[in-house]
Amino acid sequence: PRTLAYCEDEAVIGNSFYIMERVRGFILRKDFPKSLPASPALCEGLCQALVDTLVEVHAIDYQSVGLGELGRPLGYVERQLSGWAKRYDNAKTDEIETVDFVANWLLTNLPSSPPASLIHNDFKFDNLVLDPAQPTRVLGLLDWEMCTIGDPLMDLGTALAYWVEADDPQATHMLRFGPTQLEGMWTRQRLAEAYAQRSGRQVDGILYYYVFGLFKNLGVVQQIYYRFHNGLTKDPRFAQFIHAVRILSDQAKLAIDRGHI
Repeated sequence: PRTLAYCEDEAVIGNSFYIMERVRGFILRKDFPKSLPASPALCEGLCQALVDTLVEVHAIDYQSVGLGELGRPLGYVERQLSGWAKRYDNAKTDEIETVDFVANWLLTNLPSSPPASLIHNDFKFDNLVLDPAQPTRVLGLLDWEMCTIGDPLMDLGTALAYWVEADDPQATHMLRFGPTQLEGMWTRQRLAEAYAQRSGRQVDGILYYYVFGLFKNLGVVQQIYYRFHNGLTKDPRFAQFIHAVRILSDQAKLAIDRGHI
């Protein structure tokens, strides 16, 4: 969505602020809305739209649009890993061997990054605004708070980490963010291959980025659980979040053990 106005005068509302264009559409969340029955053809089209949108973001010439100072691409993956490992350690409440295994594997298998691009950093179905009249048409991409300049495969890994397939362990299905398990939805491998074909980037090492995406997600969940565990929040839903940490780490170890996403 376009930025329509920006105000630096903190006297207006107590802080600087901006006004953003309103994009009218719908968000595809965990399940299809009743007004839009799922079909294999629709699922196929949505997968294509998802990949095309990510490729389009990564194709932006960030220097020419004035975003050259947005991030520090050199050493980006290593900094992300050390940062999320530290966040997890600071919020640690339980001894979970699979988390330690995954963290050590990520540390000892750091990849060589491709040329940097603009990356969204939270790319998934429920951040896309879709056209109600043509659901496979993407009208907008939301939640740019974590965007930076970095390794584009980290963005792809994030999307894959949210992608639950029909054949994944049943516990993993409890953590779905979209209807990615339905007939017609692509596998993670096909998503990666489609991205490679459309972007021209190699994805031979995509396992690393998928595992990191899961590790980042379990770090977020652990931080939330830490707040509940220490009485900083009382929402009873958060009591179950430690199980999500285990599920995500198990999924990451499973991928490492089998050698593919």
